[in-house]
Amino acid sequence: MVRIAIDSPVATGDSPAVPSRPWYRHLYAQVLIAILAGVLVGHYAPHTGEAMQPIGDGFIKLVKMIIAPVIFLTIVTGIAGMRDLKAVGRVAAKAFAYFLFFSTLALVVGMVVANVVRPGAGLNIDPASLDAGKVADYAAKAHESTLTAFLLGIIPNTFLSAITGGNILQTLFVAILFGIGLALIGDRGERITGALEDISLAMFKVVAILMKAAPVGAFGAMAFTVGKYGVGTLANLAMLVGTFYLTSALFVVVVLGAVSALAGFSIFRLIAYLKAELLLVLGTSSSESALPSLIEKMERAGCPKSIVGLVVPTGYSFNLDGTNIYMTLAALFIAQATGVELSIGQQFLLLGVAMLSSKGAAGVTGAGFITLAATLSIVPSVPVAGMALILGVDRFMSECRSLTNFIGNAVATVVVSRWEGRLDHRALDAALRGQAPQLPAGTASAA
Repeated sequence: MVRIAIDSPVATGDSPAVPSRPWYRHLYAQVLIAILAGVLVGHYAPHTGEAMQPIGDGFIKLVKMIIAPVIFLTIVTGIAGMRDLKAVGRVAAKAFAYFLFFSTLALVVGMVVANVVRPGAGLNIDPASLDAGKVADYAAKAHESTLTAFLLGIIPNTFLSAITGGNILQTLFVAILFGIGLALIGDRGERITGALEDISLAMFKVVAILMKAAPVGAFGAMAFTVGKYGVGTLANLAMLVGTFYLTSALFVVVVLGAVSALAGFSIFRLIAYLKAELLLVLGTSSSESALPSLIEKMERAGCPKSIVGLVVPTGYSFNLDGTNIYMTLAALFIAQATGVELSIGQQFLLLGVAMLSSKGAAGVTGAGFITLAATLSIVPSVPVAGMALILGVDRFMSECRSLTNFIGNAVATVVVSRWEGRLDHRALDAALRGQAPQLPAGTASAA
């Protein structure tokens, strides 16, 4: 079993292992400065900020270009190295059990908070006065997101299209099959596995190169967001946005914090360890922008490659805590704002539908809004047109959704590794304390 350790800006840039490096050379500092600059440009020169959209979109495309190969190589080499296929099934079962429990808990938390705080109460908005055309495109996409279509969508048209099509679940599906195939042919597959591990080294070095552009991408994305939507739009729906951010923060600190404590690590140290990636997610409003970095950092923190490769990509579609909190909270906000009183039975129906529809949402910008549309289209009590109320601030809530989803998947990776008894506690403690050994570029260490 081999764990790749790359000396990259993402992997080691925010570690105190290099005391002579000035603060402005750290990736997290550069991204933070870029975010602040983007906010200023978007606020004081909104037209210029809107024109920055191609910069942010271009960076996200660069990262998405590398996601499928990274996932494929990580999973294939991880499974082939395990050889014990029962262990693969056991890891998958534990991961899905974790995902189901905490994603459902997130939906319940959102529902409870919406009933206690009632952020939409008193708005008294007539649904007939809302412009349904503003959300027509989202509703159309939602109708296409049926459970059957989602399941069939996991199967790629061809083997190669799973890597070139940009669908994480298709990549995951093909990688698992190929990894199992390599494991089944035994020693004859070692040469292929070794070659793929060498390719992985080069691929993670490409990730390190792309991450040098992270501050530029974060600047462009943030300038566009503030320039197009304006910080002033937050004032109109401050109660909803504030409630969502506070609820998500409490979920991370209290719920995920308790899970982390039971697993033997601090949620605050984990957040500090991932600060560069979290700032990148904040700047781009997309957790996909930091997916390759999360895979690499979880391996450095003592999680086996085989478990990281299964849990992280799968979690990006099935472990979306932030999206789930948003769905029930936003749905009940719309109901309250339009004067629709839902009974407890109707709310649990809404929760059940959201539980199913949320499983297909990928960790990309706008997916939560589309999934909300899919949920409301099945629950006729709440008008889908009411989504026009939150369209203006959805981009700002997307950032919080992505951050919560990202942290949730990092915690899940450590917890599942611990459940399997394969977590390197010393490596985890060293990484979270900023004391992880800095290895030469392109080297590997036995796990």
